[in-house]
Amino acid sequence: MQTRDKWVHFVMNGDEYERMRRKMEEVGIRNQSSYLRKMALDGYCVNLDLRDVKEVVSLLRYCSNNLNQYAKRANETGSIYAEDIQDLKQRQLEIWEATKEILARLATIT
Repeated sequence: MQTRDKWVHFVMNGDEYERMRRKMEEVGIRNQSSYLRKMALDGYCVNLDLRDVKEVVSLLRYCSNNLNQYAKRANETGSIYAEDIQDLKQRQLEIWEATKEILARLATIT
């Protein structure tokens, strides 16, 4: 962990303090020191909504599990169903489309 040995002190009135607390809440930061440090050094905080990324990760897990099951069946029986391959292709397309949408939205962040 990084050692911080310099102190910076300043005073706020009640309205300023409440405004700062609301802004902290908006970006989801609970640690006041972290928030003030970030604002002092960079001038802004970004709160990313990563629900879409979590959904893509979930789809990837589901697809990986299916692929493992298909591989196991192919190793056991020496064959695989065309429907299984088509299902896997469809799920891969869904994952790719969701990923492209997420990347496009992230590219617009300035």
